[in-house]
Amino acid sequence: MSLLVVGSVAFDSVQTPTATRENVIGGSAVYFSYAASYFNPVRLVGVVGEDWPEEHTSMLQQRQVDMAGLQIVPGSETFRWSGKYLPNMNDRETLEVHLNVFGDFDPIVPEDFKNSPYVFLANGSPVVQMKVLEQVDNPQLVVADTMDLWIREFHDELLELLEKVDGLVLNDSEAKLFTGEENLIKAGHKILSMGPRFVIVKKGEHGAMFFSEEQTYVLPAYPTSEVVDPTGAGDSFAGGMMGYLAEKEAHDIESLREALAYGTLVASYNVEDFSLDRMQQIERKELDERFATYKKMLNLG
Repeated sequence: MSLLVVGSVAFDSVQTPTATRENVIGGSAVYFSYAASYFNPVRLVGVVGEDWPEEHTSMLQQRQVDMAGLQIVPGSETFRWSGKYLPNMNDRETLEVHLNVFGDFDPIVPEDFKNSPYVFLANGSPVVQMKVLEQVDNPQLVVADTMDLWIREFHDELLELLEKVDGLVLNDSEAKLFTGEENLIKAGHKILSMGPRFVIVKKGEHGAMFFSEEQTYVLPAYPTSEVVDPTGAGDSFAGGMMGYLAEKEAHDIESLREALAYGTLVASYNVEDFSLDRMQQIERKELDERFATYKKMLNLG
């Protein structure tokens, strides 16, 4: 079933305690799309400058990512981010941000994309996310991501958005900031009261918490000792989750639980190398094998 993502397409420069990579492919829509492509074709809407290599577009197209919604702005440069991870590999410092074309991103959803039943609004201004919702036709499931910047500067707009989406994804510090609650259980249920049907709070190496009126639970992260680069882990998590739901054509409580597990496993591969490098080495078979191991670890059957 058709899955639409709208978000950033970028070049990242990443420093970790052991290595550095310059100008590798990144961006929320890219990580999401590659992760989702293990399960389902993806429709991508984003913007780049004329410095964007055609081979990146071709690579994503080979993964069943429809790139018809990628806007290329002549004479401009693609969004660039530079960051440095601290020794614990959880905390990072942003060194440089050059929004370039992404700073004026006004998403245009192609006519053929407007009927997408599954929609993911990747991390971006709630004003931009709302513009996307105004262009799609009665989607079955809409999930949005957000961050501290939007919570601080577009609080009212985010509240308006939450009345129109089915799910929200954010990390633990963002949930506390948004609600003013230090207790994550209280924070999750407080966000639920703002409109979405479910809320997912990401906790990094400690997994994710799921909140709905029917259930509240925690899924742990998959134990991996090879954390090379956490960049894009949250977007890969969302891509795996939404890709699985679109493939299954379902978003009931049990399907959501399985989708969270698959999202967790895609993210566990993503962190094992820089950019898309590790994910380019695996296929669905490896995910299913890791899922079987994860189920045994959780004693789920």
